[in-house]
Amino acid sequence: MGQNVMVPEIASQPPAAGQGYRPPQQAGTSSTREDLRAVIAARRDLGPEYEDALVDSFLDKLDVEIAARVRNEVAAQIGHQPLPGKRPKDSAVGVALGSLGIGIPLTGIAAGAAHGPGLLLAWGGIVAVNLAYALSRRTQR
Repeated sequence: MGQNVMVPEIASQPPAAGQGYRPPQQAGTSSTREDLRAVIAARRDLGPEYEDALVDSFLDKLDVEIAARVRNEVAAQIGHQPLPGKRPKDSAVGVALGSLGIGIPLTGIAAGAAHGPGLLLAWGGIVAVNLAYALSRRTQR
């Protein structure tokens, strides 16, 4: 039974005549059902010595079909999400660094020119810009 036997492409074989009961078909399973019917018919024609080769051939085709279904389902589920390890650029870091870069000289200028009120006005503006940016990102998600 451990013979290497070339099995014809089972999907191309017509199903055996007089098949009796046919359960209702679900979407995407008609090919698999026809393949299984073809394997059963080939087993009848070829005999039990080819059973292992027929089963292996059918299982190989079933594995390919299951893998394709899984790939399609996964692609449908994560189609709009980035791949792991590929993060979109985060411009929040740029805004934060820009705020600090502008904040340091503004602090010196405001404190020297207008003292406390100037300092509050400069940092109030920086906080307002960062808050507006954070709120705009929140509504985009």
